[in-house]
Amino acid sequence: MARINLPPLTRSLLASIVVFTLLNIVLRPGPDWKQKAGKPLTSVGDGVPYLTLVPGQSVIYPWVFLLATAVEENLLGLVVTGFTVFYGGRYLERAWGSKEFSKFILFVAMVPNLLSFLLYVIGYVLSKNESALTTTISGGIAIQAGFLVAFKQLVPEHTVAIAKGLIRMRVKHFPAIFLLANTISGILLGTETAMFLAWFGFFTAWVYLRFYRISPSLSSAATGDGSVIKGDASDTFAFAHFFPDPIQGPIGQISDQIYNTLITLGVCTPFSAEDIDAGNEQASARAEGGLPSIMNPSSRGGKGGASRAEAERRRAIALKALDQRLHAAQARAQAPTPVTSTSSPAAMLGETNYEPEHAEQNGNGVTSS
Repeated sequence: MARINLPPLTRSLLASIVVFTLLNIVLRPGPDWKQKAGKPLTSVGDGVPYLTLVPGQSVIYPWVFLLATAVEENLLGLVVTGFTVFYGGRYLERAWGSKEFSKFILFVAMVPNLLSFLLYVIGYVLSKNESALTTTISGGIAIQAGFLVAFKQLVPEHTVAIAKGLIRMRVKHFPAIFLLANTISGILLGTETAMFLAWFGFFTAWVYLRFYRISPSLSSAATGDGSVIKGDASDTFAFAHFFPDPIQGPIGQISDQIYNTLITLGVCTPFSAEDIDAGNEQASARAEGGLPSIMNPSSRGGKGGASRAEAERRRAIALKALDQRLHAAQARAQAPTPVTSTSSPAAMLGETNYEPEHAEQNGNGVTSS
């Protein structure tokens, strides 16, 4: 039998999810052990306050703000989170290293739990509804959302085939689908806790990777000078690019207004042109470098024709974003007198052409779009 090789932090996280979920099953209140053992397979909402986050009781157990992420309340949640950590965790830990992966896990595990706790406390203060204080907040929904954001950064054009290829979908579409599914479920099925954790996990992961995560720069890899870049200022990792093309414009305008307001208040530091160029170079290098396959991290799934096709798609997206920035800059410019020169900013920089994606067959028999 082949030995399953998992990085140390992924292995520990997976074991913690299994152990603390089973412990919560045994310790949760119930008239007898048999009823307690069978109940968690389908039900939710019964969490031990010193293992899960219960707003009205768990405030005296501060460790639950981290531990609750490792406690699932039903069998379906345990299976989904287990597969997420098994495949996604080993991929990200090998791509980033255990130290950076541990920082990411701490952020996407604690911050969404804390925000959900505050949301329910505020809800109780405003409504005086005591059910807000007895709601159980737990599970790996926030980690699942965070992993999808990380995959969008690392392999956005990677295509995942489901049901023997009947359904093919690119990784960059997963975060929006995940948020939509949890939002619909929260509204129609009453799983609002999972909905809150999904959105808070998404925002936390994006903010951390966009503005705070430290990673080695391309020049560091080439020269060994130890230079690093902070965050990811690439155009394709902007907030609006997580959503379908028809609504990217309005979302981009709103997010830009919020970003500019935060800059004015001194909360955020604006990205420089050098930061954006470095981020775009990093994104292009990830596409061309052949990152391991998500389902098989030991392989180099990006090599060959698939890697070239992915690189071409990334270049096309970057060119489109550059054109949009140039047109926006020209629209904002208010010239007091007519310009007599025949050259324009776009002409000085050179034209960029973006061609819509179309199906093509590469030499290895992989269909790219």
